[in-house]
Amino acid sequence: MKIGILLGGAVLVALSFNALGMEALSAPEQEALKTQEALKAQGKGEVSYKNDIFPIIYDHCLNCHIPGGKGYVKSGLDLRTYESLMKGTKFGAVVKPGDSETSTFTKLLEGTNKGLKMPAGLNASGTLDRQYILLMRKWVQQGAKNN
Repeated sequence: MKIGILLGGAVLVALSFNALGMEALSAPEQEALKTQEALKAQGKGEVSYKNDIFPIIYDHCLNCHIPGGKGYVKSGLDLRTYESLMKGTKFGAVVKPGDSETSTFTKLLEGTNKGLKMPAGLNASGTLDRQYILLMRKWVQQGAKNN
């Protein structure tokens, strides 16, 4: 009960300081807000590649995974389009529609693929925010549709 109240309070604080951005929140409030967002991502109905997944890829992955980029040179993974993502790397497919547990795509995001974690060097923790990972896992689990 106390956690629910704290999370609700953190959301209200976040909304109150929305114009100031996340930096206006204390570290515990930021974590509580991220947790709340992750829970919302889990509760979302069908995840859309166009509206939910590609914006994350665009913001966090395309700087390396385009022809000529470091990630593309190493793996051959081009993330500019749905089709190129589904094609995978020079080593094979990375997305297994309907199987987020063994899909290389989600394993790389979580750092459970032979110690590799993507996106590389993103932030201090070296990973995407949890709500993005959960949303991408859900998209793969739902069949990784081009919607």
